[in-house]
Amino acid sequence: MTINRARGVLARLAVLAALPAAVLVGPAAPSHADTTWSVVPANAGGPDGRSVIDLELPGGGQVVEHVAVINRSTEPVEFGIDANDGYLTSKGYFDMRPSDVAPVDGGSWITVPEKVTIAAGATSVVPVTVSIPGNATPGDHPAGVTASLETVSGQVRVQNRVGVRLNIRVTGDYVAKVAVSGVRAEYTGSWNPFVPGTVEVTYTVANAGNIRLVSDNRVLSSTLFTENSWSDPSAARARELMPGGSRTYVARVVGAWPLGPVRTTVVAAPSLAGAAVPDVAVRQAAVATTVWALPWPQLGLVVLLVLAFFALRLNAARRRRRIEELIRLAREGRSQEA
Repeated sequence: MTINRARGVLARLAVLAALPAAVLVGPAAPSHADTTWSVVPANAGGPDGRSVIDLELPGGGQVVEHVAVINRSTEPVEFGIDANDGYLTSKGYFDMRPSDVAPVDGGSWITVPEKVTIAAGATSVVPVTVSIPGNATPGDHPAGVTASLETVSGQVRVQNRVGVRLNIRVTGDYVAKVAVSGVRAEYTGSWNPFVPGTVEVTYTVANAGNIRLVSDNRVLSSTLFTENSWSDPSAARARELMPGGSRTYVARVVGAWPLGPVRTTVVAAPSLAGAAVPDVAVRQAAVATTVWALPWPQLGLVVLLVLAFFALRLNAARRRRRIEELIRLAREGRSQEA
């Protein structure tokens, strides 16, 4: 991916892969010229068409990968090369720790040149050596490699980074499981007695295993006579969870009638992210909670109906007594005339 922005615009410091993209955006504008560049996975000969670098190595293993840094500007540029740990943002997108923060996991296993100077319009293939420690824990250790450029605007120094994601997996005993926690449910009823209410559920899904997972979440609510379900394909599905990572969701289940206890169950059904792993069982997790929904509008309607019924009966009794009184008076008048 290539990003071009005119000079004078303050660029964000970001290493971002929206979806499983490998090229992370972040333009820069040094001196008096626009500078754009790309970083993509490569082999020793140049870009190889991959979007990310996937590695699976045993503890103590080593491999040399490559990334291609492409200078798309009209002048030579010296880029800083950096490797660091990767993580997922609160929205589920891949990012990297800042370059001034020392890596502590997969990023610390990567060795790259400190700088590279690339002629205008040229491409440089940069070796990326990944050395797994002998005592590395099995599972996924996300990392990334970036090419960066610093600009100075007044008293502000801005670092712009473009990079490639590395999915480093250490072989061993893989564990694929999720945990659901922090389940809270709140019922919101309608003042219209003929309209059901809504159950708002907040919950957190965490990756309690050691490999990357994608969790498909569902929320079920049931009352004495009804059952409703919710699934959110945009927010709660197909969102990657790193080992040890978690995401919090808010679901709104409509169509719940206020009939006393409303039992709400959150079901997280995980699947493996990336390549399939033989003989790894993935189990779903479920946690339930109960919220009380009292039928105040319906009770109010019943009270109104009962009051209306007795009012009608009282009015009918009064009318009947009045008619009987009129009949009595009419009979007495005829008796007096006779």
